[in-house]
Amino acid sequence: MTVQIKEVTTRKLMREFIHLPAKIHKNHSNWVPPIYMDEWTYFNPKKNRAFDHCTTVLYVAEKNNEVVGRIMGIISHQYNETHKINDVRFCYLETYNDSEVFNALIEALSVWSKKKGMKRMVGPLGFSDKDPQGWLIEGYNEPIVIATNCNFPYINKMAEDLFFAKEVDLVVYRVPIPDELPEFYKSIYKRFTSRLNNPILKEFTKRSQVKPYIHKVLTLLNETFAGIYGFVPFTLKEMDDFANRYLYLINPRFIKIFIDGNDKVVSFLVAMSDISEGIKKSKGYLLPWGFIPLLTAGRKSKQLNLLLGGIDPDYQGRGLDVMMGIKLIESAKKAGKVVIDSHLELETNVKVRAEMEKMGGQVYKRYRIYQKTL
Repeated sequence: MTVQIKEVTTRKLMREFIHLPAKIHKNHSNWVPPIYMDEWTYFNPKKNRAFDHCTTVLYVAEKNNEVVGRIMGIISHQYNETHKINDVRFCYLETYNDSEVFNALIEALSVWSKKKGMKRMVGPLGFSDKDPQGWLIEGYNEPIVIATNCNFPYINKMAEDLFFAKEVDLVVYRVPIPDELPEFYKSIYKRFTSRLNNPILKEFTKRSQVKPYIHKVLTLLNETFAGIYGFVPFTLKEMDDFANRYLYLINPRFIKIFIDGNDKVVSFLVAMSDISEGIKKSKGYLLPWGFIPLLTAGRKSKQLNLLLGGIDPDYQGRGLDVMMGIKLIESAKKAGKVVIDSHLELETNVKVRAEMEKMGGQVYKRYRIYQKTL
């Protein structure tokens, strides 16, 4: 019954690493499998440019010759240097309800991290805050959306038993799409449209129309997210990786961009239909026919999931956030959506949280990132 820890160095072990969650969550009704084609790309250092500026390790845990746990460790050198810290991030940790396995995985990563000079372990946190982060601590019975973690309560208990403590919480709002815009939205809309020389709204019907703006949008994201917890700026190659990972899943009608007179992006908002049910039906495999349930789920879903948004600091306070919200709501209503999932918002982001609550949003899930001194 001894737990054996093995570093993932072969394709066979990588397959075990990638497919273990499906076994652990076999009877977990809210779990959504990953898109396996994307997983093989994401965990491949030759294809995922995020590996270029990080030191990483992947472990699996075996018991009775069966893989029963996994963990990834990431040292983000850029983030550590910027923030003058020595943190190792843990992520993609999965186990059955077995503290022996959990403890063995954490111990293996601790030993590796200390050899690398790290002083603290934080997570779940991936290469950047755009990867799934935090474990659920509230809302276990709520459906999971793309790019978020799904876990049983026992994982939190095992972490706390090992003296992991709260680093920061993230909240998720459920926001009803109103039949009629609130008065404060209408008044800002009137003021905005009455002014001259306002930024120009760009809306899209084809993904090919979006592509010329990908680098511009993600460059603005780098600027506006610089101080956000866990965020690491995208390189140009990473921008392409990120776009390739998500753009094919997004209806371009749910992308709103404002540009100035020089075609510079000054604000953006990106959302997508909830396709969780389609991913479940496809079991994470797009080929040969798994993409059909995804397309069908996107059209049938009544929920829109926010993914990204940002405003150039020079344009903040000019109503662009409201204008993008109005245009997104218009597109959502035309598509038959009735509710918006805010995705993860830092509990300390009072400005965004206030906007969600103005729209009638209520917190329905809460995630926690943990930390522990090594």
